[in-house]
Amino acid sequence: MQNTLEFTDLLRLIDERSSAFRAVVASAPDLDVQVPSCPDWTLADLVQHLGGGDRFWAAIVGAGPADGPPAEAAAARAALVVPREREALVAWLEESTRQLLDALRKAGPDGGCWAWWEELQSPLTAGTVARHRVQESAVHTHDAQLALGGPKPLPDVVALDGVEEFLTTCVATVSPWPHEPAALDFRTTEGPAWRLTLDGSGARAARLPLPAGTAAEAGVLGTASELILFLYNRITADSLRVDGDAVLFDRLRDWDPQA
Repeated sequence: MQNTLEFTDLLRLIDERSSAFRAVVASAPDLDVQVPSCPDWTLADLVQHLGGGDRFWAAIVGAGPADGPPAEAAAARAALVVPREREALVAWLEESTRQLLDALRKAGPDGGCWAWWEELQSPLTAGTVARHRVQESAVHTHDAQLALGGPKPLPDVVALDGVEEFLTTCVATVSPWPHEPAALDFRTTEGPAWRLTLDGSGARAARLPLPAGTAAEAGVLGTASELILFLYNRITADSLRVDGDAVLFDRLRDWDPQA
């Protein structure tokens, strides 16, 4: 499925969301504040996760095509040292994002690399990594804002691309769906919508509208930001309009294709 954003837009959005995340960290009264949407994590833990993730993926992209996680990525993770002093921590976060952006620019959108997702609807390229890191940065910025009591919706451009990114990267698989075949619709109040088809051949997403007469067993409607937060388990279905068999969404959440 073709990306909805250009590579340069993805790099810009990574930079913007990372800057927003750093602003929250810089303003936090206490780095040990709990993050409600990430149980057992403090804001300091969230900082390590996002910054460490940037460095990890910078090493993966920089290593080029590989059949498994490259040694450079494991080394980057093993060498991770996160400062505790506020100013140094913010600078460390900025450097983490710089390393990721530099690696992505050098590789270019079509540069091959290892990734954990199946090459079904999202290719194993730096462009797909950039698209996914936009969402990681955006959702964790929301987590950090929530920890300080002032969560904001994800920016429209991020959220609208993010719904499709989640369905085609995080969900798409050839592992058989262990239940009766089903179709789930994800509709945004902004207009764009997608259908996720689940059956014995796996899970695959397509943009709506589909041909007439192909009804879904369940559907969910909300803003694109709400749908992203729902897909990432930040909010429950109670915050959205759900039609049809809502249990199917619970089954999707509980499904581990690798099990």
